[in-house]
This record gives sequence, C-alpha cells and structure tokens, in this order.
Amino acid sequence: MVPQTLRGFYELEKALIDLQGITKSFDGEVILDDLNLSILENSFVTLLGPSGCGKTTTLRIIGGFEKPDKGRVFFEGKDITNVPPNKRQLNTVFQKYALFPHMNIADNIAFGLRIKKKPENYIRDKIKYALKLVNLDGYENRSVESLSGGQQQRIAIARAIVNEPRLLLLDEPLGALDLKLRQEMQYELIRLKNELGITFIYVTHDQEEALTMSDYVVVMNQGYIQQAGTPEQIYNEPENAFVADFIGDSNIVPGVMLKDRLVRIFGADFHCVDSGFGENKPVDVVIRPEDVEILPPDDPKGILHGRMSHIIFKGEMYEMECTSSDGFEWLIHSTEMHEPGKEVALYVKPSNIQIMNKPASEDEEAIGVEE
Repeated sequence: MVPQTLRGFYELEKALIDLQGITKSFDGEVILDDLNLSILENSFVTLLGPSGCGKTTTLRIIGGFEKPDKGRVFFEGKDITNVPPNKRQLNTVFQKYALFPHMNIADNIAFGLRIKKKPENYIRDKIKYALKLVNLDGYENRSVESLSGGQQQRIAIARAIVNEPRLLLLDEPLGALDLKLRQEMQYELIRLKNELGITFIYVTHDQEEALTMSDYVVVMNQGYIQQAGTPEQIYNEPENAFVADFIGDSNIVPGVMLKDRLVRIFGADFHCVDSGFGENKPVDVVIRPEDVEILPPDDPKGILHGRMSHIIFKGEMYEMECTSSDGFEWLIHSTEMHEPGKEVALYVKPSNIQIMNKPASEDEEAIGVEE
C-alpha cells in the first residue's frame, strides 16, 4: 500500500504534527478514511488534490475547527484532538482574508495580540516587524479597502505571524488572485517560511503551486493519501495512475511487462529500468510528454511510428499530438515544431518510462494500492 505518512522521509526526527487513524464523515459520506500523516517541524507541506478529496477537512481537523469521528491528532507527541483552535499553537489563513473593514491595517494585525492583552509597546513593535516581513512598511494607517487583493493577502499573513505560531495553516490562500500576483505570492510564502522557521501546511488543487513551493507534497483522492514525497518524487516517480494523471500531463497507456526491464506497448518492445513485476503481466505505463522524442521516420532508434496531428504554441514550448499506427494519440512537448501531417518515429529513453501495477478493483484504485 502507498504509505500514508511522511515519517519515512524524516527518519528519526520528531514530527510536529502526527495524525493517527483519522476518519471523518459528513451526512453519511466518508471524507477521510483511516488517514495517517506525520509532518516535520519547519517544513512546507502541501495537501494537493481535486475538490472533495479531503484536503481541507484534514486542515480543519489539524486546526481544531472539526473533530474526527475516529483517530487522534498529536502536536509534538501531545494529544490535542479535543483542544479548541484558540488553544493550539497555530494560525490559519483562508482564501477569504477575513480582514475587518472598519479597522485600519495596524488594528487588523494587532487584533489577536490585543485579545491576548499584550502590552501596546510590544504590539507596535510586532506590527512594524510583520509589515516589514510582508514588504508593506508604512501601511499601518491605511484602510483595508485601499489595498489590492495581493496586499490584503499579505496583511492576513502578517496578522497570523505576529502571534508567533509554531504552525501556519493556509487554505487555498492564493485562489482569488490573478496569475502574476499568485506567482509573486508563491515566492513571498517561500521566503517567509525560510525567514520565520514556521511549519507551513498548505492546501491547494493547483499542481504547479504545490510543486513550486513545497518541501513535501501529499496527493489525496477520495479520502485517501495516494502518494507523499518531494515534488521531484511525485512528478518523476508517480506510484499510481491517479498521481501520474493529476500531476502534470501524462501519457498513460496499457502495457505488458514481458520481463524485468522490458515492456511491450502497442506491440512494440521498450527497454525500461523497472523490475519485480513478473513476466507477461499487464501493467500501466506512464510517459511524460516532454520525454517522447520525435525522430525522422527512418531513424533506427524509432520504436513506434505515426503522423503528427495537432500543434499548439505555448510560448516556452510546442504542445503536439501524434497519432501512432495503433491509433493512440501521444501528447508531446518539445521546443521544436513538427507540422501536422508529418510522418515521424517515436522514442523514449528507458529511464523515462514508469511502470505501475494495474489496480485489481475500483476500491484499490481509490486507495492507491500497489502490490
């Protein structure tokens, strides 16, 4: 089974957050099913998946806004399952910034500190420190309405970090921003995490966001963790078809593992680097679009042959489709243009072919079971 924890990545280091056997249902529908997850201090972990996969529910359970039906939540080894949100050493930043429009920026940032009855001198110093961190020096007296969406998001983050949380939860905080602003804020969050030493748990359905910012990515679907690992591991070594299809573009094709390091795809034999699947066993094969090489039709390296059918210019590369002789439409990304109608041969390096077991049932497909 795909591991439902990041503990393996942390070796013997102590986890800050440890979720054990978390199950949660709403109106009879299971949202999380026996979920286990450990998160190391000072890491940036992203919960990634489609709508309804359970990622926001997981975040809310960590934050104390929801209680699990079963399972326990531990913070540095202490059971906090029944501890209310305001008693946990964490803060949450939501997609809707929840700033107070009747307060200026300074009062918005100071809100939590005043509830804790901190001295005013301390609060003033914290406001200046937080505004400097989010690159909004001198904004103390401005109104919320005078700020752009990106600036409001920074104020929401500043309000969270002045409380010096050990853990910062971010629930799709960049979803309402335009593309350029979202990309800028991604770099800001990385910088803040590195400067502050706070653990970040980030929820998104945006694959690029997850790969760009995270130390570790947890891919979720239907209440289960499909795969957990570094961005490079998730992208380059997907453990099942869902992860391969959800993270970036993929060609996922049926194959037969003839023997170790040799797979047959549409009647053509490809060398690969995988072993241990047995002989003559049906498998799923994942090949990324950028890993399909286009060659002249008479090139001896060519394994499959076909005709270019579609092309889209995307700035940094061309996205093309090639219909091979078996009728499969191969998605290909390349910096070289190949006109539709052109006869070509296709080749894939052994190291760029990923082999996966076919799930034996729909339940195994949901869970992400690997033999």
